[in-house]
Amino acid sequence: MKFLRTIRLDASDTEVYEPAAEPGEWAVPGSFSFLADDPGSLSGKRLQAFRSGFLGTGSFGWSSLVEISEIDDDAYQQVIDTLARHLMDTHGAPHIAAALPVAGEEADYASTICEYPLHTILAIERDFGPDGLTERLKVIRPRADDHAAVKLWGPSRD
Repeated sequence: MKFLRTIRLDASDTEVYEPAAEPGEWAVPGSFSFLADDPGSLSGKRLQAFRSGFLGTGSFGWSSLVEISEIDDDAYQQVIDTLARHLMDTHGAPHIAAALPVAGEEADYASTICEYPLHTILAIERDFGPDGLTERLKVIRPRADDHAAVKLWGPSRD
């Protein structure tokens, strides 16, 4: 199965997120993290995470970029279990029986985003609109699985 994994092309995530996800963590979009927020109250690093962060499921830090990778069944279940505990600890889920289905839905949603080939890089843009929270993905298709050659901003090396 395909799933999202955090990557870091430079050190910028460590400067704009608190905390930043470590490279190589399994990730979910994490938009649920902002559902209780007042859009006008977001600022600083929290605003940056809202606008363009994927949630790493190891550190529960944020990453600007993820790549589509392969995940086995055991690791996928571990993502769900870890995310369920996070929902209890941080977002008020009353018990594991309530948190597991929600965590499963988030993991399932993350896997549906992975419709692109392996090693495709994704970025996310979020906003609050009249109908609530919206997400938009930016797809970056590298020529190979060597992300060192990927340049997102500025002139191309070619």
